[in-house]
Amino acid sequence: MKSDYLMHIQFTPERSLQEQIREHLLEAMKKGVFQDKALPSCRKLASMLRVSRNTVVLVYDKLVDEGYLKAQERSGYYPNIEALNDTLSTHIESEKASTMGNYGAKPAHFWSKRINDKLSHQRNITKAKNWQDYPYPFLFGQPDHSLFPLNHWRECCRLSQRAGVVKDWISDSIDSDDPALIKQLQTNVLTKRGIQVQSEQILITIGTQNSLFILAQLLGGSGTTLGVEEPGYPDVRNIFASQDTNIVPLSIDPQGVEISDNLQKCDYVYVTPSHQVPSNVTMSMDRRRALLAAAEKYDFVIIEDDYESEVNVLHQASPSLKSLDTNGRVIYIGSLSKSLSPGLRLGYMVAEVPLITAARGLRRLMYRHPPANNQRTCALFISLGHYDTYLRKLKNCYQERWSAMREALEKHLPECMTTETMGGSAFWLKLPAHIDCEYFSQQAKQIGVLVEPGTVHFARFNLDSRRYVRLGFSAIDIDKIEPGIRKLSTLL
Repeated sequence: MKSDYLMHIQFTPERSLQEQIREHLLEAMKKGVFQDKALPSCRKLASMLRVSRNTVVLVYDKLVDEGYLKAQERSGYYPNIEALNDTLSTHIESEKASTMGNYGAKPAHFWSKRINDKLSHQRNITKAKNWQDYPYPFLFGQPDHSLFPLNHWRECCRLSQRAGVVKDWISDSIDSDDPALIKQLQTNVLTKRGIQVQSEQILITIGTQNSLFILAQLLGGSGTTLGVEEPGYPDVRNIFASQDTNIVPLSIDPQGVEISDNLQKCDYVYVTPSHQVPSNVTMSMDRRRALLAAAEKYDFVIIEDDYESEVNVLHQASPSLKSLDTNGRVIYIGSLSKSLSPGLRLGYMVAEVPLITAARGLRRLMYRHPPANNQRTCALFISLGHYDTYLRKLKNCYQERWSAMREALEKHLPECMTTETMGGSAFWLKLPAHIDCEYFSQQAKQIGVLVEPGTVHFARFNLDSRRYVRLGFSAIDIDKIEPGIRKLSTLL
């Protein structure tokens, strides 16, 4: 019996026609729409959906190959009830269990006593999830999607799926990283920061935060002290504090973290020398040498977060602390997530072999290793030159936006300017004494301008800590920078 079923699909451009037709057919069959009936012919369904007949033929043929449809000669395509029932019964049981779990039991009040609630009291950076809906999003750390070389990334994904390559990453690697990516980091990434190390000194992570969490687990704890820049990166404070590590704020000046007596208290010192978070100050060469000398003198280890090292506007990038270290006192952490794509979640840690060996063992207990297919795709992306090309494009774009931001700020908000920066993707502004940054950001949001209050970056509360805001320019069109800054000036 032929089906009289009328099908209509509101196609979306983000997904292929075949994918959407297949999904709709499977859903209809699971609901029993075609029970003992043939599906519409290829020609009829193509006419209903206003797509080519070949598109429907490909969908039907694939469903036959996978066992969801049975093709009967001169009769048509029929649902394979047995295969559909297997899928449907599993789905029903899952929904039944889910329903009972969500609604059939009394609220479990005992959880509040069992969960460590330290994390709920931490202060974190927050961003509007619908930030793209605002006309002037001066947010930090969000990418401009139009700059990402999507075609090149797709090419590398395709190359990583070749039969000769798949065998390299499809098996369980246990705790090993992709040797191709390690090689590219050694030869094409770390060398640009003056770092030359053996493969045993590199560990792939799923981003900077993951690297910091591993270090906090291995090195932190009660009785251990970590020095953190003030103002600084709130996540490193929160990560180490979750392990009961004592946190000591370290003041910064226009040359970077100050060399003070506070360093004597520290077992570890976390710094962001390329572009200090959040002020964007670049640590001077004299201060870098002084910090390394202090590490040797006071017997502490430096954790170098080399964030945005590739985005300099006024000068060439300074050598990394790791490249200047001759005593093995610097742990270097970097990320491909921010320079390439935040959604990629790939980072790396470089340190002495004993620490990397311990970090690898801890990582194995958490997730064994980052997805091997992503590692191989990224290795291909770097080896084929796409990564360097993208960084040059990103740097040129950031230079233009940095100059536009600088000009607009000098014109409309000169009283808020702070120290000169070498680049980066944001500006750190100090509001007039009578203005609270939290209130200011709320008022700015109401006129379509998103800025980030700086309070969260301070470990110590005082009136001065409530006067700073951070304005990022990586996600805003260059022609909207000046109008957005002008709008902000009206609030002052």
